[in-house]
Amino acid sequence: MKFALKFTAAAIVAATATGALAQQGETVKIAWLDPLSGLMAAVGTNQLKTFQFFAEKFNIKNPAGVKFEIIGIDNKLSPQETTAALRSAMDQGARYVVQGNGSGPALAIIDALEKHNARNPGKEVLYLNYAAVDPDLTNSKCSYWQYRFDADTSMKMEALTTYMKDQKDIQKVYLINQNYSHGQQVSKFAKENLKAKRPDIQIVGDDLHPLAQVRDFSPYIAKIKASGADSVITGNWGSDLALLIKAGNDAGLNVKYYTYYAVTSGTPTAMGAASDGRVYQVGYAHYNMGGDMQKYADEFKKRFNDDLYTTDIYTVYVALSEAMAKAKTTDPVKVAATMEGMKFKSFNGDVELRKADHQLQQGLYIAKWEKASAKYPYSPENTGYTLAPVKFYDAYVASTPTSCQMKRP
Repeated sequence: MKFALKFTAAAIVAATATGALAQQGETVKIAWLDPLSGLMAAVGTNQLKTFQFFAEKFNIKNPAGVKFEIIGIDNKLSPQETTAALRSAMDQGARYVVQGNGSGPALAIIDALEKHNARNPGKEVLYLNYAAVDPDLTNSKCSYWQYRFDADTSMKMEALTTYMKDQKDIQKVYLINQNYSHGQQVSKFAKENLKAKRPDIQIVGDDLHPLAQVRDFSPYIAKIKASGADSVITGNWGSDLALLIKAGNDAGLNVKYYTYYAVTSGTPTAMGAASDGRVYQVGYAHYNMGGDMQKYADEFKKRFNDDLYTTDIYTVYVALSEAMAKAKTTDPVKVAATMEGMKFKSFNGDVELRKADHQLQQGLYIAKWEKASAKYPYSPENTGYTLAPVKFYDAYVASTPTSCQMKRP
């Protein structure tokens, strides 16, 4: 009996040790589905390089001891193309998928995975959303098979308007946004938040324009100028923001822009010296984070002559590798379960993947476009300017409630 007990104990210890190393050296294929063509190609190309860059870094060392392989597929910013790309990725053995540009493609992924995972037990795929920020994606359309790492539109607007309410020079605001779910939500939450926090502010315009199709924003700039607005709120990104600000500068429009995505490719160049002190951004990071992230940004720029601005991609790798280490497997089902409610440290502090809706809770910064300095030296697109932090809000300030009724497997 004594021998049997000793043998059983030894077997348990051996099994535990084996389990801890079960995923060691395993290759984890991650499918990246975002635009590599069209007007938003520059943004997509930058983000694909960022995923590949951090795969290299985490392949050197990560808690799970796995190797990450990125499969990049152009989804042409189309929900239909995204669905086809997802099928191709799964055929290539990807059990994890990442996407961030456009909430339409994000919803296409969620719908496809809900069906695929229900019909194919043992072959489940997990979606890690790094930038598609329509609040509905973690509310009415939430899914167990999605985790979102960016702050959603409502969270960013909560922080942005908390800052704006104390800026007494703001009297007249013009809203201009892309005509899809994110842009529509920016408009909605801007009006709701300003009415609650600064009812004296007038909304003097509210335009929606086609996504990634407008090449000349001068007609919109003329409307903004005629409205007498002193401030513009926009959730535009990529070419839609760069061309908007360029047209404003060319026309001598003297307003402050309160933005979500002033970091995206082409926008720093469009802002340049003409936008000094007139562009603000809300986000989970800024160009001058310091620490390891600053070293990564400097190396990225040296290697690619490009700026590392979608830094929550780093957070995706941290969460994924830590969850795999804790779950002792790369199985998406067990990894997804482990990530629920998981608290960990990323480059921007302590964060939490909220169990109720799988929305990352994190602090947000307000940053202002100004001349680079000794204190804030990083200069995107070699403009000589930077986005310098002016305010930080802890996660609880920007956190918004969820209506998610999640169906768990």
